[in-house]
Amino acid sequence: MRSHHRVSPAGVAALAIAAALGAGCSSEESAAPTEPTPSTTTSEMPAPPAEPVPPGAVGVSPAGITTRVDVPSIATESQYGQACLAAKQWIDAQGGDPKAQVEPYLAVLQEPGFKDRGNFQTPWTELTPGQQAGVILAVNAAADGQCG
Repeated sequence: MRSHHRVSPAGVAALAIAAALGAGCSSEESAAPTEPTPSTTTSEMPAPPAEPVPPGAVGVSPAGITTRVDVPSIATESQYGQACLAAKQWIDAQGGDPKAQVEPYLAVLQEPGFKDRGNFQTPWTELTPGQQAGVILAVNAAADGQCG
């Protein structure tokens, strides 16, 4: 035998109100900040979180210059183009074999606090591994004469 519980009309109304209020809330929403978050434009994109770099994925020359970061590049098309052109200008100004200028130019880009189009206007240590990979890719493309 089942027992049946009767709910008064006031109880039904209270349950309906509680259900309606509960439907609009979730644990994610209750943890949301109460202040509005500022919007960003494409020129103010926040840096993506640093992705893990597999062991051995970073190549460093005997002079201590990072010459390889084996992760996918996350440079935007604009960043890559600007970095490639900046590298080409610097390499051309040095003269000689363009490929021989890759490491010296990377050394300039990796100087503490240095900001230029060649490193996305961001000091090397503040770039994510994917951004560093993009810079290195652009510098090598410039040395190969592949900038537009």
